[in-house]
Amino acid sequence: MDWTLELVTVPVSDIDRAKAFYIDQLGFNLDVDHRAGESFRVVQATPHGSACSIAFGTMAQDSAGSMKGLHLVVADIEAARAELVERKIEVSELFHFTAGGQTPGPDPQRAKYNTFCSFKDPDGNVWLVQEVNRSKT
Repeated sequence: MDWTLELVTVPVSDIDRAKAFYIDQLGFNLDVDHRAGESFRVVQATPHGSACSIAFGTMAQDSAGSMKGLHLVVADIEAARAELVERKIEVSELFHFTAGGQTPGPDPQRAKYNTFCSFKDPDGNVWLVQEVNRSKT
């Protein structure tokens, strides 16, 4: 049986501000912006090429900004970082992990799953961008 991850809820404090960030600035596809009366609203958005979406709205149970470490996976980390910079998103420099912990710069061998950059949404939710397909190993 396949178990498919469909949706991750991102806790935000301002739905319109989050929608502007994820749709207009980050470039996610808007799937739905649904309201049921004055007290319920949910926005669902999907990154280009992803089968999994994010949702935010009045249904969030966690504190805004409490999500840490959700990953977006890309084939070319330099191009992804450049696109984030072009979209005026404050993004970290590239880094990788060694036995000593987080280390500046890309993985020297470009090992799969070991080169990253990160950014935060307006509420402080932390996203990691991870390179996967460019590895020589």
